This record gives sequence, C-alpha cells and structure tokens, in this order.
Amino acid sequence: MDFKLPPLPPNTKLETLKIFKQLSKAHRYLAELKGTAKTIPNENILIDTLTLQEAKDSSEIENIVTTHDDLYKENILIESKSQSAKEVYNYARGLKLGFQIVRKEKLLLNKHILQIQKQLLENNAGFRTQAGTRLVNSQGQVVYTPPQQKEEILDLMANLEKYINNNDFSDLDSLIKMAVIHYQFESIHPFYDGNGRTGRIVNILYLVQQGLLDIPILYLSRYITQNKADYYTVLQNVRLKNDWESLILYFLKSVEVTAKQTITLITNIKELMQEYKIKIRTELPKIYSQDLINNLFKNPYTKIEFLEKDLNVSYLTARKYLDLVTKLGLLEKIKVGKTNYYVNNELIKVLSNV
Repeated sequence: MDFKLPPLPPNTKLETLKIFKQLSKAHRYLAELKGTAKTIPNENILIDTLTLQEAKDSSEIENIVTTHDDLYKENILIESKSQSAKEVYNYARGLKLGFQIVRKEKLLLNKHILQIQKQLLENNAGFRTQAGTRLVNSQGQVVYTPPQQKEEILDLMANLEKYINNNDFSDLDSLIKMAVIHYQFESIHPFYDGNGRTGRIVNILYLVQQGLLDIPILYLSRYITQNKADYYTVLQNVRLKNDWESLILYFLKSVEVTAKQTITLITNIKELMQEYKIKIRTELPKIYSQDLINNLFKNPYTKIEFLEKDLNVSYLTARKYLDLVTKLGLLEKIKVGKTNYYVNNELIKVLSNV
C-alpha cells in the first residue's frame, strides 16, 4: 500500500450534515454522564472501578484477556498469578497517571504520553527509532506500513501534540478532533508495543482536558471490542479512500452508546451504595460512616489493611467492622494463605452487567 501519512489538520471538510446530527447526540449524553458522575459522593469510587473496567475492555482488543476475579485481586495486590491481569492493571495505572497529569497541567504533551506508555508496558523503549514495523491482518498480510524513520515519527508526533493542545490550530468540535487524534496516533504508531492501549487512554484524557468530562470514565473500549471489525475498517478507509466521515461517525456513535451505558452503570452503583448505607446505618449504627461505604465500593475486593487506613482505626477494629458487615450478608469473606479479603459480590454483579 503506497500511502504517506500527512500531518494534521486533515485537508478535507469534516463537518458534514450526518456528523452534525450524530455530534448533537454524543454531546447530549456526554453532558448527562458528566452530571450523573457528580452524584457519587467520592469521585475515587468511579475512577477506581470504571478505570479497571476500561482497562479490561481495552486490553481485550489486543487479545490480552483476564477475568474480573484476577483483575480485582491484582488491584489489591493479592497474588492472582495472571500475567494478563498484571498487564490490565498496568493499563489502569497508566490511565490514572495520565488523568493526574492532565488535571494538573491542563495539557497532554508527548512527554506525558511517553510516561503513560512507560507505565503501561513497564519499559523505557520510548518512540520507535528502528524501521521494520508493519501492521498485519489475521491472515498475516501487511495492511499498513506506518512511518519508519525516527525523524518522521518525531515530526508527526510534534504536529499531533500541537493539534491536541492548541485549540487555535483547529477550531473543530472537540469530539470530532478526538476521532482525528485517535486516527493519527494509531497511524503514526509511535511505539514498538502498546499503541492501541495508549491511543485509547489518549481518547479519554483528551475529553477530560477539553472539559467534556471531569473524570476519566467514558467506556469507549467496550464499544470498540463489540465493533472491532468496523473499528479497523474505518481506520483503514481513511488511508485508502480519505473517508473521514465514517471514522468520525464511528467515534461519535461510540461516545453516545458508551455514555448511555456508563450513566446506567453509575446509577446502579449509586442505588446499591444507598442500599448498603441504609442497611449498615440501620443494623450497625455504631460502625456506620460514609468512609466505610466508600471503602466497600472503591474496589469489589477490600482488605483489613485498607479499611484500617481509610477509617484511621486499628487493625482489630477494621477486622471487626468487616466481619460485622459480612455477617449482614453484604460481603463475602475469603481466606488466601494468611490473608483475609472481603468481596462485594453485589458490586461485581453491577459492574459485570453493563
């Protein structure tokens, strides 16, 4: 395929009637999601739980498949013996690191993308410097050859950095730009490994940077997993046919669908938190606190040490609290070696039924 990736912005009209129609839907549900997220009292509950879901779904696109059980164990450092769970956990850590950077700096620079990818892969390889990278399909046929020379990769990444951070460079709507940014990043393919996962993290962080989300909770990877063939087709058709409209419509639809799903998910988490709150406040008024509820919902699995830290109580008191909540039927106590951990099975059901 004889194709040379041009710098941004695209030399094509991107604001078509079809795109405008879909854009209004995407913005409507994204705004509703932003408002719904504010109804959860502690933002870390959503950041921690939904980041893990996004990590799991994004990694599945790259055929890194783990179970919820292994992933939750990895997240609280119970030995899961799963390399896939470790890789997914690193994705979640990379996403949270990127969020902290964007929230503080209000920028998403190449040095930040390098930090995220380093966290993701636990290596310091940086941008590609050697030729030889090719993208192949399931039959092993080369479908696309990204830029090969170090200088070209650096030039295109510098151009992309400008497109992401300088709104004067392009006055397109931010959601249209998100689709363009994703295409360009994946087409530059700047890393030896982890390009897809890093690119999907960039999607979410760009929405936060643009103020469309306060926290990184939009579930785009699940949509891509469920529509994987279309995802690769729309990327490729920009290269083959300059078909930007289909690419942008795909991503706008993904925003609409996943925003709706995440609104439902957050609403269900909120309702379950309320049930736990009422039951604990009624049956165990002496130990009730919002911090206790928050601890039970930050991760479906918790440990005595976590409650000890979150509530600033002794180890024995934390153990007593968790055992009392378990007796109420709200947690399941499981022993691994010498360690007890406590599972919020109802939260796992909510997170699994999106």
